[in-house]
Amino acid sequence: MVMSRNAFRNLPIVGVEDGSFQKGITQRALLAAVLFRGLDIENVKFTKITVDGLDATKKLSELLSEWEFAAVLLAGVSFAGFNIIDPTVIHEKFEKPVIIVTRTKPDNKAVHRALQRHFKDWRIRWKVFEKLGSFHKVAVLADEPPIYVETIGVDVKWARTLIRALAVCGRVPEPIRVARLIARGLS
Repeated sequence: MVMSRNAFRNLPIVGVEDGSFQKGITQRALLAAVLFRGLDIENVKFTKITVDGLDATKKLSELLSEWEFAAVLLAGVSFAGFNIIDPTVIHEKFEKPVIIVTRTKPDNKAVHRALQRHFKDWRIRWKVFEKLGSFHKVAVLADEPPIYVETIGVDVKWARTLIRALAVCGRVPEPIRVARLIARGLS
């Protein structure tokens, strides 16, 4: 079954982004989850996650636990520095697709080097990156650079249609864009 863009706009979608923080000064950063239905905000939840900690997946699971949604859009997998959200855990727990959206092409070799250099527990963090497949380039708007997406629990074609339906104020889908604005505005 092929869904139209308008049908995608009626799905309840969660966008997740973190707030600003100062490395070495700020111990905890804001993580915002925004529930959209179409282009309307239905709900917003916040939590604090540890900068460079290991609590982001658990904290996001808690935020999502009372919501009904069709998919989660993550602005990458690293939040508050290298506090990694494991998208496969979120997918398995809620049985919903998780789509990772990045503005620039991920450089996992650089991530691997940084994790090894700065974290004794780098292997735990790196396992999340090893589970990810390859990122796909998605052209959202004709005059804008592409974004990059990785999907868990759904194919790239479905994710591309969803992203294009929700990208109305630029190339980033509204749930992520608004989560970013709120989280950064409150940080």
